[in-house]
Amino acid sequence: MPVKNLLSIGAVLALLAIAAPAYADTVALTPDHPDRYVVQKGDTLWDISKRFLKDPWRWASVWTINDQVKNPHLIYPGDVILLTYVDGKPQLSVAREEKVVPAPAGVEEQTVTPTTAIEEPAGETPTGMNVVKLRPKAHAESITSAIPTISPEAIVPFLTEPLAVGRSELDRAGYVTIGLDDRRALGDGSQFYARGLKNSDTEYYQIFRQGAALKHPDTGEILAYEALFLGDARLLESGDPAKLMVTRVKQEILPTDRLLQTPEKAALPYYFPRAPEKNVDGRILAAVNGLREFGPNTIVAISLGKREGMEEGHVLRIMRHVGLSKDPVTQRMYKLPDEETGLLMIFRVFDKVSYALIMNATRPVHIHDALRTP
Repeated sequence: MPVKNLLSIGAVLALLAIAAPAYADTVALTPDHPDRYVVQKGDTLWDISKRFLKDPWRWASVWTINDQVKNPHLIYPGDVILLTYVDGKPQLSVAREEKVVPAPAGVEEQTVTPTTAIEEPAGETPTGMNVVKLRPKAHAESITSAIPTISPEAIVPFLTEPLAVGRSELDRAGYVTIGLDDRRALGDGSQFYARGLKNSDTEYYQIFRQGAALKHPDTGEILAYEALFLGDARLLESGDPAKLMVTRVKQEILPTDRLLQTPEKAALPYYFPRAPEKNVDGRILAAVNGLREFGPNTIVAISLGKREGMEEGHVLRIMRHVGLSKDPVTQRMYKLPDEETGLLMIFRVFDKVSYALIMNATRPVHIHDALRTP
């Protein structure tokens, strides 16, 4: 992972550590919490948090930075998570024994982690002392080997697809005209013509179709349009029209479907679950699977975006929104209170909408359910 990204991770956690006392008083432990836990391959930060905390997203509030551990912000398989108390308040920390291995002259010393290092015999010193060489695995300090916040399989397909676009963005995009031999429906390997491609140097494109408008249920404002991902294409010949070939199809591609430049592949972001700094009031707009009732591990579009201060990692409480009901005695309509249903975590933010993963739910979640700051 780039150094600047690691530095940004450190900066975020430093700020969280400063803010921790504000939350520490209210952090509650699970009744059957362990005193220590050995991190396993396949764990996520959220799963480990649930072992200790009733509210897993408050992990940062009780996390203790250990200055003696390299990259204390990242957790790896084999690390031991310890629960201790300071002034009666719970704290979590990582136990990772690290040592500096002497390096040959002119070579920078390396810090290795014994849990991810291999011991090899290296002979004896002149005094007869056995020497052991520690050969660290290449991924010892790699972001890819650190446990993720949430399961990568749940969100990776949605990190680079457009998901939500504005009306003007659709108008400016290139579009499919017709396939070779006048074919209208395109599939894997189909060659076709397109117009309106702005950059002749772009080789790879994503193909999508405008979906439903994402409207705020209370105000009627159109916040964005769903972008239905159809497949990928590669440029064969530039020009007007340009010639391309479908390299992957998810859904049948037709004339007028739009083309956007394929974004560069990025590493899986390392999210830090936390509440927004201010109270927000939003709604669930749609589920990616198209259902109107859903549960944990469902990806949903919500009516909060950058303009409301949303950031990746923000956690929101889901409230069952029933609305009005008819009083059986007075026959008048009255408002029912919203009831807590579960939690979701935002992983991608656009101007007026965001996409989030439902982390847990105690009852079915529905379109237009309310969202609040926990």
